Amino acid sequence: MAGRISGAIGAGFEGLFRGIKRIRRHRPIHTRGLRLDGTVVVHEHGLRSGIAWVDEPGRSAATARVSRSAGLPDGLPDVVGLAARFHHPGNGSGPSTFSDLLLSSTGWSLPGRFVLVPRLRISPTPFSTMMPYRGDDGPVLLGARTLAPAGLPASLRALERTLGSSAWQLGLYFATPVGPWQHFGTLTLSLSPEAEERDLRFDAVIHPLAGARTYEWARRVREPSYALSRREPGER
Repeated sequence: MAGRISGAIGAGFEGLFRGIKRIRRHRPIHTRGLRLDGTVVVHEHGLRSGIAWVDEPGRSAATARVSRSAGLPDGLPDVVGLAARFHHPGNGSGPSTFSDLLLSSTGWSLPGRFVLVPRLRISPTPFSTMMPYRGDDGPVLLGARTLAPAGLPASLRALERTLGSSAWQLGLYFATPVGPWQHFGTLTLSLSPEAEERDLRFDAVIHPLAGARTYEWARRVREPSYALSRREPGER
């Protein structure tokens, strides 16, 4: 039953994305974004999530893209997307790898952490994965909140001006679906020299975080629309 329901939801999203892509051929959503570069640090926190990437301290380079989901004019509230890529250098016996994390503006408490929320400002905005990862100990949500600076706008033009002189620092958190958020790391991002970014693409299903598996029902919901979004214009 759950498989049929999630499959139907995934097919519905695919149909919606297919319709939008007839108009927005390059990207159905998140059409405009800013590229950011920086570092992610997973602290010595003494907590356990059941996801290796969260539980093991470390530092790596990060590439990110912040965007407005529906592409509404900057003066209107829109769902803000934050996609981050974490680069893992090779250890001498293999090539370097990377993993992707996709976050959207949501609420922070229950049930808001499962609801997309349009925003006018980024600084007070919570971000979450909405759908849980499958960790060794059960389902795990990941989230982020701005630590500094205050007053970041959700307008991409205004955000570009603000981040031209300031780094964006976010706290990284994990939680069970109904549990409290636990702070485990820090993501620090600065505006890339080539800020406007249309071609950088992320996929958390193909490039998962270490130890973060996807529930089958979540894959059925996500994968059809993700696959469609990955296709270049003209591909079938």
